[in-house]
Amino acid sequence: MNNRYAVVLAAGQGKRMKSDLYKVLHPVAGKPMVEHVVDQVQLAGFDDIVTVVGHGAEAVQKQLEDRVTYALQAEQLGTGHAVQQAAETLEGKHGVTLVLCGDTPLISAETMSSLVEHHTNTEAKVTVLTAHADQPDGYGRVVRDVDTGHVNRIVEHKDASEQERALTEINTGTYCFDNEKLFEALQRVTNDNVQGEYYLPDVIEILKGEGEIVTAWQTPDFSETIGVNDRVALSAAEQAMKRRINHHWMKEGVTIIDPENTYISADAALHPDTTLYPGTFISGEVTIEGECVIGPNSEIADSFIGKGTTVQQSVVKNSRLGAEVSVGPFAHIRPETTIGDQAKVGNFVELKKSTLGANSKASHLSYLGDAEVGEGVNLGCGSITVNYDGSEKYVTTIEDGAFIGCNVNMIAPVTVGEKAYVAAGSTVTDDVPGEALSIARCRQTNKENYVK
Repeated sequence: MNNRYAVVLAAGQGKRMKSDLYKVLHPVAGKPMVEHVVDQVQLAGFDDIVTVVGHGAEAVQKQLEDRVTYALQAEQLGTGHAVQQAAETLEGKHGVTLVLCGDTPLISAETMSSLVEHHTNTEAKVTVLTAHADQPDGYGRVVRDVDTGHVNRIVEHKDASEQERALTEINTGTYCFDNEKLFEALQRVTNDNVQGEYYLPDVIEILKGEGEIVTAWQTPDFSETIGVNDRVALSAAEQAMKRRINHHWMKEGVTIIDPENTYISADAALHPDTTLYPGTFISGEVTIEGECVIGPNSEIADSFIGKGTTVQQSVVKNSRLGAEVSVGPFAHIRPETTIGDQAKVGNFVELKKSTLGANSKASHLSYLGDAEVGEGVNLGCGSITVNYDGSEKYVTTIEDGAFIGCNVNMIAPVTVGEKAYVAAGSTVTDDVPGEALSIARCRQTNKENYVK
């Protein structure tokens, strides 16, 4: 197999986005567009990936880190000029080079592989990735030779005749080249045009003039070709990615009650027999094991959800939930929280940087911050760990089998021992020994005839 290289064009500023965020870093399904592209290039097994950066170069490098080699296009002088910046890494190497844009987040590894395979099988020097467009206005049309099917030329919409405008096969802006021929031809590309730029498609005309084969491979999925230049296209890419992701997980055995109103990150991993109800948002790196029920109206971010767990109308972020846990409705699981198997977190309960052991329950209206709660603990309504003194956070420890009555304040740092009881309405400031009963409230006093 020929060596395979990829050049990802990510140097454009993206003025039409009207944003301080560099264009290719705008997220689709929770991940920057350029990272989607690089992920798929790597999945397709390319040997070297050169990402051409310009505006926002440092931000792109911070996002992609050392996954790719970088080439700097300090001045944006066209797509041909951009590819030329990769010469230091690729020029003179034997093999096939894929050139694609960093703002095409929907292109898949399967399409890349099929394009390269077609390119190799036809012995072409250039292969254009094309697509069928029901509404091709604005796109460059691909004019093929009727006998060979090879590409005669690519004509821009504004320059096309009426007959050419009737064509529905469009140029997607993704190309496959013989690497050596590519960099040889780039030396001869000129900027003799209205924009004064060096255009990559000019390489096609140069190689055709030398009698080389230029062919095309048409992707069956037009959505893969979406290039994002403004917020309207960004929204279209988001919707297309959402449909792709949801369709994939349904095929994998996940029930999605309303796919149009369910959002799943590109980095999520779901297991069969889980059910997602409408209004569910799954973002970041999330793993949801089988037989879970998520939603309606729940948000899961960067978390692990164990088998058979239910999260109803609640928020879980940066946390780990065990098996057969019940969360919600209206619970908030904040970062760095771990909940053990068969535990229960009920309505209007908030946990932050806490551990709730297996079979423990905080059924309603409680706050557990910086708490270490053991197994089999019952936390009554209104249980509060008072963890912050205005400058420092402190830990509350509640050991296995303890019972915390309603409306109890535990002033950290404090420990409630194993199988201890704390009476309702108490404010606990000192450690409670195991198996003790703590009553931390003043005796009731009734003032007779107070109203008179």
